[in-house]
Amino acid sequence: MPETNRHSTTAAGPASAAPETVPPSAALGVTQATIVKNTAPKSAYKPADVSPQRRVQRSYAIRLWSVRHSRTLEWFYAKFADLFLTLHPIWNAIGYGRVEGPIKFVEKRVKGFMFDCRMCGQCVLSSTGMSCPMNCPKQLRNGPCGGVRANGNCEVEPDMPCVWVKAWEGSRNMVNGDAILNVQKPVDQSLRETSAWLRVTAQSAATREAVKQVSA
Repeated sequence: MPETNRHSTTAAGPASAAPETVPPSAALGVTQATIVKNTAPKSAYKPADVSPQRRVQRSYAIRLWSVRHSRTLEWFYAKFADLFLTLHPIWNAIGYGRVEGPIKFVEKRVKGFMFDCRMCGQCVLSSTGMSCPMNCPKQLRNGPCGGVRANGNCEVEPDMPCVWVKAWEGSRNMVNGDAILNVQKPVDQSLRETSAWLRVTAQSAATREAVKQVSA
């Protein structure tokens, strides 16, 4: 009887060799990073305002409406500023520091709704076509940058219209639209979360008093 070959082979190769297995994840094209992410402990906590796309999901309807109606808002703001200046004796008697809390509460909500205001405390809406430059992901006070897409959208947030493109469009509708050509100063971070309404009113009142003294 012929000796049995201990290492008999088959058409597929050595009989003792185990077939090579492919991990299911690799077969589906899942990367190792995805596996690690999916197996990481889940948490209900999610840090706020950390995603560069955080504004994409917001509605731009009101903000863009404000730009389209920049001339009307320019007129309204001028009347509103005159009213606040008329009330300067009251603010001064009570104390600007005391009234800032309630005024800032109203200002933050009104401007937040109309312009997506960031409460920088140095509002330049009247010089930027009613488009708040703080909505720019780069927070450019003098724009636009060189990264505007061909469709007029932001290079950082592709679904968002460029803040400065809209600023230019809004400025063309305003009486004092050429104010957009003025160079804006860098943001003073110490004024963040303060009332721009009261600050402008106090400055206007001081200028008015200085003019009166010179004229006297």
